[in-house]
Amino acid sequence: MKNNIRYLLDVDGTLTPSRRRIDDEFAAWLFTFCERNFVYLVTGSDKEKTVEQIGKDLYRKFERVYQCNGNDVWKDDVHIRESHIEYDADLEDALATQLALSKFILRTGRHIEKRPGLINFSTVGRNATLGERQFYVKYDTEHKERHTIAEHLTKNFPKYNFQVAGDTGIDITLKGRGKEQVLTDFEKSDMILFIGDKCKQGGNDYDIAHAVKERSEGKNSFAYGPGKFYNVENWKETWEILKINESE
Repeated sequence: MKNNIRYLLDVDGTLTPSRRRIDDEFAAWLFTFCERNFVYLVTGSDKEKTVEQIGKDLYRKFERVYQCNGNDVWKDDVHIRESHIEYDADLEDALATQLALSKFILRTGRHIEKRPGLINFSTVGRNATLGERQFYVKYDTEHKERHTIAEHLTKNFPKYNFQVAGDTGIDITLKGRGKEQVLTDFEKSDMILFIGDKCKQGGNDYDIAHAVKERSEGKNSFAYGPGKFYNVENWKETWEILKINESE
């Protein structure tokens, strides 16, 4: 019999290296973990990318998958709901300006990708190879470009959230339409355990991590209920946390 814990898991940087496939041994273990527990995915990626990273069989084991920061919801191949948001033309102009102003030397294409309820912006572009992505990660780590862009856009477009996501992107959603929105699907009595790699302020896991904390303290609109979150460095740390919490 499954216990009352609801495990909510990010994907990139949490279950897999960013935009890469899950480790085979971890995938096999997670498959059986899902049979023993209530497990959900909460990711900024779309369904196609998530299936590519974790495989169709494992994808089907999750109770629900909240794609696009919760704006596109699936249960296996059943499409539960989807949010459609029209973005201001001046926002797209501002993104094009940031792309032109960036001092990063490489452009690979698909810099502005529209998803249900979300825009992903990437200076290097979604067409980047693994090596090109790593080149950008090194640049961004040194220059904090994504944080600088997000801060600038936040000042000029206050109705949106701009959050660092994955290794190369910035996720853009309307306020209140980030990952935290998925908590409305759960009962007061549910113990929420969220694991992500971008739980610090400015990251796309911050709002849900903060909401889980406030939820457990009875401070917000998601209603009182037990909860905790973990900010991890990689999938190996996630694996250890899942083992420990299941055995407690």
